[in-house]
Amino acid sequence: MDRSDDTDLTRIFDTIEYPEAYRITYLANAIVFPAYAEIKRDFGLVRAEYILLACLSHFDVLTAQDVARISRRPRNTISRAVHRMLHDGYLDRAPDPSDGRQSKLKITPNGRALHEKISGYLSRRQDDVLAALSADERATLGALLKKAALNSAKLDD
Repeated sequence: MDRSDDTDLTRIFDTIEYPEAYRITYLANAIVFPAYAEIKRDFGLVRAEYILLACLSHFDVLTAQDVARISRRPRNTISRAVHRMLHDGYLDRAPDPSDGRQSKLKITPNGRALHEKISGYLSRRQDDVLAALSADERATLGALLKKAALNSAKLDD
């Protein structure tokens, strides 16, 4: 494909058939890819491993299936992350008395400390990406995204 240097590649934001989904994906990618590259470089963790820590830092106990549902990440990706994080001492596991096929997961103090260090990477990148918004616009965006996310949580995959 031949293009001149003055081609405005951002026009796709207005011309694509699914503009909101495209914009949300674009913004999410602008936040997470650079942040997770830094997290991998500085801590050796991949995205699913950190998502596991993030989810468990907000709940006392979860199963791997719970984390997959909360994050909308594939269960097999979360399962691999669980094994690594258990091995490295960032999680504890106990059998689920109501379902022998699952384990209850809990973040350890080391896992919580790691989460606190890493969460700043994503927060800073989010702030950089959203810097063009006023405080009121950011609050409105946050409320709209929460409303859409809550609706999405009700949908079947």
